[in-house]
Amino acid sequence: MAGTSTPTGPPAQAQAHPRQNHAPPPGYDPGSAARWAAEPDKRPGRTAFQRDRARVLHSSALRRLAGKTQVVTPGAASPVWDASPRTRLTHSLECAQVGRELGAALGCDPDLVEAACLSHDLGHPAFGHNGEQALNLFAEDCGGFEGNAQSLRLLTRIEPKRFLTDPESGDVVSVGLNLTRATLDAATKYPWARGAHPTDPASPKFGVYEDDRPVFDWVREGAPEGRTCFEAQVMDWADDVAYSVHDVEDGLHAGHIDPNCLYAEPERQEIFAVAVGRYAGAGTDPAELAEALDRLLAQEWWPHGYDGTAVAQARLKDATSQLIGRFCLAAEGATREEFGRGRLTRYGAELVVPRGTRTECAVLKAVADRYVMQRAEQEQLRADQRIVVLELAEALTARAPEGLDPQFRTLFAQAPDDRARKRVIVDQIASLTDASARSLHARLTGQA
Repeated sequence: MAGTSTPTGPPAQAQAHPRQNHAPPPGYDPGSAARWAAEPDKRPGRTAFQRDRARVLHSSALRRLAGKTQVVTPGAASPVWDASPRTRLTHSLECAQVGRELGAALGCDPDLVEAACLSHDLGHPAFGHNGEQALNLFAEDCGGFEGNAQSLRLLTRIEPKRFLTDPESGDVVSVGLNLTRATLDAATKYPWARGAHPTDPASPKFGVYEDDRPVFDWVREGAPEGRTCFEAQVMDWADDVAYSVHDVEDGLHAGHIDPNCLYAEPERQEIFAVAVGRYAGAGTDPAELAEALDRLLAQEWWPHGYDGTAVAQARLKDATSQLIGRFCLAAEGATREEFGRGRLTRYGAELVVPRGTRTECAVLKAVADRYVMQRAEQEQLRADQRIVVLELAEALTARAPEGLDPQFRTLFAQAPDDRARKRVIVDQIASLTDASARSLHARLTGQA
Protein backbone atom coordinates (compact mmCIF):
# COMPACT_ATOMS: atom_id res chain seq x y z
CA MET A 1 0.00 0.00 0.00
CA ALA A 2 1.27 3.49 -0.72
CA GLY A 3 2.50 5.48 2.27
CA THR A 4 0.68 8.36 3.83
CA SER A 5 1.31 11.96 2.93
CA THR A 6 -0.33 15.27 3.63
CA PRO A 7 -3.07 16.84 1.51
CA THR A 8 -2.27 20.14 -0.19
CA GLY A 9 -5.85 21.08 -1.10
CA PRO A 10 -9.37 19.74 -0.80
CA PRO A 11 -9.36 16.50 -2.81
CA ALA A 12 -11.59 16.11 -5.83
CA GLN A 13 -13.78 13.53 -4.14
CA ALA A 14 -14.37 15.93 -1.23
CA GLN A 15 -15.52 18.63 -3.62
CA ALA A 16 -17.88 16.38 -5.56
CA HIS A 17 -19.38 14.15 -2.86
CA PRO A 18 -23.18 14.67 -2.80
CA ARG A 19 -23.41 14.04 0.96
CA GLN A 20 -20.33 15.86 2.18
CA ASN A 21 -21.88 17.61 5.16
CA HIS A 22 -24.54 17.19 7.75
CA ALA A 23 -26.97 20.09 7.99
CA PRO A 24 -25.37 22.60 10.36
CA PRO A 25 -27.04 23.34 13.71
CA PRO A 26 -28.96 26.62 14.14
CA GLY A 27 -26.72 29.66 14.02
CA TYR A 28 -24.17 28.06 11.66
CA ASP A 29 -23.93 28.22 7.87
CA PRO A 30 -23.23 25.15 5.70
CA GLY A 31 -19.56 26.09 5.33
CA SER A 32 -19.11 25.71 9.09
CA ALA A 33 -19.99 22.01 8.86
CA ALA A 34 -17.75 21.33 5.83
CA ARG A 35 -14.97 18.75 6.15
CA TRP A 36 -11.66 18.71 4.32
CA ALA A 37 -12.46 15.26 2.94
CA ALA A 38 -16.00 14.22 2.05
CA GLU A 39 -17.82 11.77 4.28
CA PRO A 40 -21.30 10.28 4.01
CA ASP A 41 -23.69 10.44 6.94
CA LYS A 42 -23.40 7.43 9.20
CA ARG A 43 -26.52 7.97 11.29
CA PRO A 44 -29.34 10.40 10.47
CA GLY A 45 -30.16 13.00 13.09
CA ARG A 46 -26.63 13.37 14.40
CA THR A 47 -25.09 16.81 13.91
CA ALA A 48 -21.67 17.38 12.39
CA PHE A 49 -20.45 18.84 15.68
CA GLN A 50 -21.65 15.83 17.66
CA ARG A 51 -19.50 13.68 15.37
CA ASP A 52 -16.54 15.98 15.97
CA ARG A 53 -16.91 15.78 19.74
CA ALA A 54 -17.10 11.98 19.59
CA ARG A 55 -13.99 11.75 17.41
CA VAL A 56 -11.89 13.83 19.78
CA LEU A 57 -13.25 12.02 22.84
CA HIS A 58 -12.33 8.61 21.37
CA SER A 59 -8.90 9.67 20.07
CA SER A 60 -5.70 8.13 21.35
CA ALA A 61 -4.22 11.63 21.54
CA LEU A 62 -6.76 12.57 24.20
CA ARG A 63 -6.05 9.41 26.21
CA ARG A 64 -2.32 10.15 26.13
CA LEU A 65 -2.94 13.40 27.99
CA ALA A 66 -3.45 11.28 31.12
CA GLY A 67 0.32 10.76 31.14
CA LYS A 68 1.35 14.36 30.45
CA THR A 69 2.22 16.96 33.05
CA GLN A 70 -0.29 19.69 33.87
CA VAL A 71 1.45 21.26 36.89
CA VAL A 72 2.44 18.28 39.03
CA THR A 73 4.14 15.38 37.25
CA PRO A 74 1.71 12.42 36.80
CA GLY A 75 2.32 9.81 39.48
CA ALA A 76 4.28 12.16 41.73
CA ALA A 77 3.30 11.65 45.35
CA SER A 78 1.96 14.56 47.36
CA PRO A 79 4.14 15.39 50.38
CA VAL A 80 1.05 15.79 52.57
CA TRP A 81 -2.14 14.30 51.10
CA ASP A 82 -2.74 12.06 48.12
CA ALA A 83 -5.05 14.42 46.28
CA SER A 84 -4.77 12.89 42.78
CA PRO A 85 -3.52 16.10 41.11
CA ARG A 86 -4.70 17.06 37.66
CA THR A 87 -3.13 15.80 34.46
CA ARG A 88 -3.52 17.32 31.01
CA LEU A 89 -6.43 14.92 30.50
CA THR A 90 -8.40 15.86 33.60
CA HIS A 91 -7.71 19.54 32.88
CA SER A 92 -9.05 19.10 29.33
CA LEU A 93 -12.18 17.36 30.59
CA GLU A 94 -12.81 20.11 33.13
CA CYS A 95 -12.14 22.81 30.56
CA ALA A 96 -14.64 21.09 28.27
CA GLN A 97 -17.34 21.10 30.95
CA VAL A 98 -16.81 24.79 31.69
CA GLY A 99 -16.67 25.73 28.02
CA ARG A 100 -19.70 23.66 27.05
CA GLU A 101 -21.95 25.34 29.61
CA LEU A 102 -20.67 28.86 29.01
CA GLY A 103 -20.91 28.42 25.25
CA ALA A 104 -24.45 27.04 25.45
CA ALA A 105 -25.52 29.96 27.64
CA LEU A 106 -24.30 32.35 24.94
CA GLY A 107 -25.91 30.50 22.02
CA CYS A 108 -22.95 28.49 20.71
CA ASP A 109 -23.39 24.88 19.72
CA PRO A 110 -22.31 23.08 22.92
CA ASP A 111 -20.81 20.06 21.13
CA LEU A 112 -18.68 22.36 18.99
CA VAL A 113 -17.30 24.22 22.02
CA GLU A 114 -16.74 20.99 23.93
CA ALA A 115 -14.83 19.45 21.00
CA ALA A 116 -12.62 22.55 20.82
CA CYS A 117 -11.95 22.44 24.57
CA LEU A 118 -11.09 18.73 24.44
CA SER A 119 -8.73 19.47 21.53
CA HIS A 120 -6.95 22.54 22.83
CA ASP A 121 -4.04 20.74 24.54
CA LEU A 122 -3.67 17.68 22.30
CA GLY A 123 -0.46 18.95 20.74
CA HIS A 124 1.33 19.63 24.00
CA PRO A 125 4.29 17.29 24.55
CA ALA A 126 5.53 15.46 27.62
CA PHE A 127 6.59 17.59 30.61
CA GLY A 128 4.14 20.42 29.95
CA HIS A 129 5.39 23.84 28.84
CA ASN A 130 8.89 22.82 29.87
CA GLY A 131 8.88 20.09 27.21
CA GLU A 132 7.40 22.55 24.73
CA GLN A 133 10.30 24.95 25.25
CA ALA A 134 12.89 22.21 24.84
CA LEU A 135 11.27 20.97 21.63
CA ASN A 136 11.09 24.52 20.29
CA LEU A 137 14.84 24.82 20.80
CA PHE A 138 15.48 21.58 18.93
CA ALA A 139 13.09 22.50 16.11
CA GLU A 140 14.38 26.04 15.63
CA ASP A 141 15.72 25.34 12.13
CA CYS A 142 12.60 23.54 10.87
CA GLY A 143 9.93 26.03 11.94
CA GLY A 144 10.02 25.78 15.73
CA PHE A 145 7.56 24.05 18.02
CA GLU A 146 4.36 25.41 19.52
CA GLY A 147 1.78 23.26 21.28
CA ASN A 148 -1.17 24.96 19.61
CA ALA A 149 0.29 24.61 16.12
CA GLN A 150 1.00 20.97 16.98
CA SER A 151 -2.66 20.51 17.97
CA LEU A 152 -3.79 21.63 14.52
CA ARG A 153 -1.21 19.33 12.92
CA LEU A 154 -2.38 16.42 15.03
CA LEU A 155 -6.07 17.01 14.30
CA THR A 156 -5.59 17.37 10.55
CA ARG A 157 -2.67 15.04 9.83
CA ILE A 158 -1.28 12.82 12.59
CA GLU A 159 -4.14 11.28 14.62
CA PRO A 160 -5.22 8.13 12.71
CA LYS A 161 -8.90 8.23 11.79
CA ARG A 162 -9.62 9.15 8.16
CA PHE A 163 -7.59 8.50 5.00
CA LEU A 164 -8.14 9.05 1.31
CA THR A 165 -6.29 8.30 -1.89
CA ASP A 166 -4.75 11.16 -3.78
CA PRO A 167 -6.23 10.87 -7.33
CA GLU A 168 -2.99 12.13 -8.92
CA SER A 169 -0.19 10.39 -7.00
CA GLY A 170 -2.09 7.36 -5.73
CA ASP A 171 -0.68 7.98 -2.23
CA VAL A 172 -2.82 7.24 0.77
CA VAL A 173 -3.29 10.61 2.44
CA SER A 174 -4.01 11.07 6.14
CA VAL A 175 -6.54 13.75 7.03
CA GLY A 176 -6.37 13.17 10.77
CA LEU A 177 -9.75 13.29 12.49
CA ASN A 178 -11.21 15.20 9.52
CA LEU A 179 -13.13 17.57 11.77
CA THR A 180 -15.40 20.31 10.48
CA ARG A 181 -14.12 23.75 9.59
CA ALA A 182 -15.93 25.34 12.56
CA THR A 183 -14.47 22.90 15.10
CA LEU A 184 -10.93 23.30 13.80
CA ASP A 185 -11.37 27.07 13.86
CA ALA A 186 -12.74 26.93 17.41
CA ALA A 187 -9.69 24.90 18.50
CA THR A 188 -7.33 27.50 17.00
CA LYS A 189 -6.27 29.83 19.80
CA TYR A 190 -3.64 31.66 17.74
CA PRO A 191 -4.82 31.97 14.10
CA TRP A 192 -1.53 33.08 12.59
CA ALA A 193 1.82 31.62 11.53
CA ARG A 194 5.14 31.98 13.34
CA GLY A 195 6.21 35.60 13.49
CA ALA A 196 2.86 36.85 12.18
CA HIS A 197 1.19 37.87 15.46
CA PRO A 198 -1.16 40.78 14.61
CA THR A 199 0.44 43.17 17.14
CA ASP A 200 3.64 41.47 18.38
CA PRO A 201 5.78 39.77 15.70
CA ALA A 202 8.22 38.61 18.43
CA SER A 203 5.50 36.62 20.22
CA PRO A 204 6.39 32.92 20.62
CA LYS A 205 2.72 32.01 20.20
CA PHE A 206 1.41 30.82 16.84
CA GLY A 207 -1.11 28.32 15.55
CA VAL A 208 0.22 26.79 12.33
CA TYR A 209 3.47 25.49 10.86
CA GLU A 210 4.22 26.50 7.29
CA ASP A 211 3.76 23.00 5.88
CA ASP A 212 0.25 22.89 7.39
CA ARG A 213 -0.81 26.13 5.73
CA PRO A 214 -3.08 24.53 3.10
CA VAL A 215 -5.51 23.10 5.65
CA PHE A 216 -5.14 26.17 7.88
CA ASP A 217 -6.06 28.47 4.98
CA TRP A 218 -9.06 26.24 4.27
CA VAL A 219 -10.16 26.42 7.92
CA ARG A 220 -9.79 30.20 7.96
CA GLU A 221 -11.52 30.78 4.63
CA GLY A 222 -13.59 33.97 4.99
CA ALA A 223 -12.43 34.63 8.55
CA PRO A 224 -11.07 38.06 9.56
CA GLU A 225 -7.28 37.89 9.58
CA GLY A 226 -5.78 37.33 13.02
CA ARG A 227 -9.15 37.20 14.76
CA THR A 228 -10.30 34.15 16.71
CA CYS A 229 -13.87 32.99 16.32
CA PHE A 230 -16.33 33.40 19.20
CA GLU A 231 -16.20 29.70 20.10
CA ALA A 232 -12.39 29.84 20.31
CA GLN A 233 -12.69 32.80 22.67
CA VAL A 234 -15.08 30.80 24.86
CA MET A 235 -12.62 27.87 24.79
CA ASP A 236 -9.73 30.15 25.71
CA TRP A 237 -11.57 31.67 28.68
CA ALA A 238 -12.73 28.22 29.85
CA ASP A 239 -9.08 27.14 29.72
CA ASP A 240 -8.00 30.14 31.82
CA VAL A 241 -10.79 29.59 34.32
CA ALA A 242 -10.19 25.86 34.69
CA TYR A 243 -6.45 25.96 35.19
CA SER A 244 -6.33 29.10 37.35
CA VAL A 245 -8.89 27.70 39.78
CA HIS A 246 -7.82 24.07 39.74
CA ASP A 247 -4.08 24.76 40.04
CA VAL A 248 -4.77 26.64 43.28
CA GLU A 249 -7.03 23.80 44.44
CA ASP A 250 -4.29 21.24 43.73
CA GLY A 251 -1.73 23.45 45.47
CA LEU A 252 -3.87 23.61 48.61
CA HIS A 253 -4.51 19.85 48.51
CA ALA A 254 -0.79 19.15 48.26
CA GLY A 255 0.13 21.50 51.08
CA HIS A 256 2.15 23.83 48.86
CA ILE A 257 -0.11 26.86 49.39
CA ASP A 258 -0.71 28.29 52.86
CA PRO A 259 -3.82 30.53 52.66
CA ASN A 260 -2.41 32.74 55.44
CA CYS A 261 0.47 33.77 53.17
CA LEU A 262 -2.01 35.66 51.01
CA TYR A 263 -2.31 38.23 53.80
CA ALA A 264 1.45 38.71 54.33
CA GLU A 265 2.62 41.85 52.54
CA PRO A 266 6.07 40.62 51.38
CA GLU A 267 4.55 37.47 49.89
CA ARG A 268 1.70 39.43 48.30
CA GLN A 269 4.25 41.61 46.51
CA GLU A 270 5.96 38.49 45.16
CA ILE A 271 2.61 37.21 43.86
CA PHE A 272 1.85 40.54 42.22
CA ALA A 273 5.28 40.60 40.56
CA VAL A 274 4.62 37.18 39.05
CA ALA A 275 1.17 38.32 37.89
CA VAL A 276 2.57 41.43 36.19
CA GLY A 277 5.39 39.48 34.56
CA ARG A 278 3.38 36.55 33.24
CA TYR A 279 -0.38 36.88 33.52
CA ALA A 280 -1.81 40.39 33.98
CA GLY A 281 0.28 42.26 31.45
CA ALA A 282 3.21 44.63 31.85
CA GLY A 283 2.21 47.94 33.35
CA THR A 284 -0.57 46.53 35.51
CA ASP A 285 -0.73 48.45 38.78
CA PRO A 286 0.01 46.17 41.76
CA ALA A 287 -2.70 48.05 43.64
CA GLU A 288 -5.23 46.73 41.13
CA LEU A 289 -3.97 43.22 41.74
CA ALA A 290 -4.17 43.75 45.49
CA GLU A 291 -7.79 44.84 45.15
CA ALA A 292 -8.57 41.75 43.07
CA LEU A 293 -6.99 39.41 45.62
CA ASP A 294 -8.77 41.16 48.49
CA ARG A 295 -12.11 40.79 46.70
CA LEU A 296 -11.56 37.05 46.58
CA LEU A 297 -10.34 36.82 50.18
CA ALA A 298 -13.46 38.68 51.32
CA GLN A 299 -15.85 36.05 49.92
CA GLU A 300 -17.54 33.95 52.59
CA TRP A 301 -16.68 30.78 50.67
CA TRP A 302 -12.96 31.54 50.30
CA PRO A 303 -10.84 28.67 51.80
CA HIS A 304 -9.00 30.41 54.65
CA GLY A 305 -7.53 27.14 55.85
CA TYR A 306 -7.08 23.55 54.73
CA ASP A 307 -6.25 20.50 56.86
CA GLY A 308 -7.31 17.63 54.59
CA THR A 309 -10.41 16.64 56.55
CA ALA A 310 -13.64 15.80 54.76
CA VAL A 311 -15.14 19.13 55.79
CA ALA A 312 -12.10 21.02 54.53
CA GLN A 313 -12.20 19.11 51.24
CA ALA A 314 -15.88 19.94 50.80
CA ARG A 315 -15.29 23.62 51.56
CA LEU A 316 -12.42 23.73 49.08
CA LYS A 317 -14.55 22.07 46.43
CA ASP A 318 -17.31 24.60 47.06
CA ALA A 319 -14.79 27.44 46.68
CA THR A 320 -13.68 25.92 43.37
CA SER A 321 -17.29 25.85 42.15
CA GLN A 322 -17.90 29.39 43.35
CA LEU A 323 -14.84 30.71 41.53
CA ILE A 324 -15.75 29.01 38.26
CA GLY A 325 -19.29 30.35 38.49
CA ARG A 326 -18.03 33.83 39.36
CA PHE A 327 -15.69 33.98 36.36
CA CYS A 328 -18.14 32.47 33.87
CA LEU A 329 -21.18 34.49 34.95
CA ALA A 330 -19.16 37.70 34.75
CA ALA A 331 -18.18 36.91 31.16
CA GLU A 332 -21.69 35.83 30.23
CA GLY A 333 -23.27 38.95 31.70
CA ALA A 334 -20.80 41.38 30.12
CA THR A 335 -21.05 39.68 26.72
CA ARG A 336 -24.85 39.73 26.79
CA GLU A 337 -24.83 43.39 27.78
CA GLU A 338 -22.65 44.18 24.77
CA PHE A 339 -24.21 41.88 22.14
CA GLY A 340 -27.78 41.23 23.27
CA ARG A 341 -29.78 38.10 23.94
CA GLY A 342 -29.56 36.37 20.55
CA ARG A 343 -27.52 33.35 19.50
CA LEU A 344 -23.82 34.32 19.43
CA THR A 345 -21.64 32.29 17.08
CA ARG A 346 -18.54 32.35 14.87
CA TYR A 347 -17.71 35.98 13.97
CA GLY A 348 -20.93 37.61 15.11
CA ALA A 349 -19.65 38.62 18.55
CA GLU A 350 -16.66 38.90 20.86
CA LEU A 351 -16.45 37.39 24.33
CA VAL A 352 -16.37 40.22 26.85
CA VAL A 353 -14.59 39.50 30.14
CA PRO A 354 -14.59 42.41 32.61
CA ARG A 355 -11.13 43.68 33.48
CA GLY A 356 -11.68 43.02 37.18
CA THR A 357 -12.53 39.40 36.44
CA ARG A 358 -9.44 38.91 34.29
CA THR A 359 -7.36 40.46 37.07
CA GLU A 360 -8.79 38.06 39.65
CA CYS A 361 -8.00 35.16 37.33
CA ALA A 362 -4.46 36.46 36.81
CA VAL A 363 -3.88 36.67 40.56
CA LEU A 364 -4.96 33.03 41.00
CA LYS A 365 -2.55 31.95 38.26
CA ALA A 366 0.23 33.87 40.00
CA VAL A 367 -0.54 32.22 43.35
CA ALA A 368 -0.17 28.75 41.82
CA ASP A 369 2.94 29.83 39.92
CA ARG A 370 4.63 31.28 43.02
CA TYR A 371 3.91 28.42 45.42
CA VAL A 372 3.69 25.35 43.19
CA MET A 373 5.70 25.87 40.01
CA GLN A 374 8.52 27.88 41.59
CA ARG A 375 9.40 25.34 44.27
CA ALA A 376 13.13 24.57 44.27
CA GLU A 377 12.62 20.88 43.57
CA GLN A 378 10.42 21.74 40.60
CA GLU A 379 13.23 23.70 38.93
CA GLN A 380 15.59 20.76 39.34
CA LEU A 381 12.94 18.47 37.89
CA ARG A 382 12.40 20.81 34.93
CA ALA A 383 16.12 20.92 34.22
CA ASP A 384 16.20 17.11 34.15
CA GLN A 385 13.16 17.02 31.85
CA ARG A 386 14.80 19.40 29.38
CA ILE A 387 17.85 17.15 29.27
CA VAL A 388 15.64 14.13 28.56
CA VAL A 389 13.87 15.86 25.66
CA LEU A 390 17.02 17.26 24.05
CA GLU A 391 19.06 14.06 24.45
CA LEU A 392 16.13 12.05 23.10
CA ALA A 393 15.95 14.37 20.09
CA GLU A 394 19.67 13.97 19.46
CA ALA A 395 19.46 10.17 19.79
CA LEU A 396 16.53 9.91 17.38
CA THR A 397 18.26 12.20 14.90
CA ALA A 398 21.36 10.01 14.95
CA ARG A 399 19.51 6.68 14.80
CA ALA A 400 16.25 7.31 12.96
CA PRO A 401 14.26 5.52 11.80
CA GLU A 402 15.27 3.35 14.79
CA GLY A 403 13.23 4.43 17.80
CA LEU A 404 10.36 5.80 15.72
CA ASP A 405 6.91 4.27 15.93
CA PRO A 406 5.76 2.57 12.69
CA GLN A 407 3.55 5.53 11.80
CA PHE A 408 6.45 7.99 12.04
CA ARG A 409 8.96 5.57 10.54
CA THR A 410 6.94 5.54 7.34
CA LEU A 411 6.69 9.32 7.28
CA PHE A 412 10.42 9.63 7.93
CA ALA A 413 11.19 7.39 4.95
CA GLN A 414 8.90 9.48 2.72
CA ALA A 415 10.20 12.87 3.89
CA PRO A 416 11.80 14.76 0.98
CA ASP A 417 14.60 16.51 2.89
CA ASP A 418 16.35 16.90 6.25
CA ARG A 419 13.93 19.63 7.37
CA ALA A 420 10.93 17.38 6.80
CA ARG A 421 12.67 14.44 8.48
CA LYS A 422 13.40 16.60 11.53
CA ARG A 423 9.74 17.57 11.71
CA VAL A 424 8.79 13.88 11.81
CA ILE A 425 11.15 13.39 14.76
CA VAL A 426 9.50 16.35 16.49
CA ASP A 427 6.09 14.79 15.84
CA GLN A 428 7.24 11.51 17.38
CA ILE A 429 8.60 13.18 20.52
CA ALA A 430 5.52 15.38 20.89
CA SER A 431 3.30 12.29 20.93
CA LEU A 432 5.08 10.75 23.93
CA THR A 433 3.83 10.81 27.52
CA ASP A 434 6.16 11.73 30.37
CA ALA A 435 6.80 8.05 31.13
CA SER A 436 7.25 6.93 27.52
CA ALA A 437 9.64 9.82 26.83
CA ARG A 438 11.82 8.74 29.74
CA SER A 439 11.61 5.08 28.69
CA LEU A 440 12.58 5.76 25.07
CA HIS A 441 15.34 8.12 26.21
CA ALA A 442 16.77 5.43 28.48
CA ARG A 443 16.66 2.80 25.74
CA LEU A 444 18.28 4.94 23.06
CA THR A 445 20.94 6.45 25.29
CA GLY A 446 21.80 3.24 27.14
CA GLN A 447 20.72 4.67 30.49
CA ALA A 448 18.10 2.02 31.22
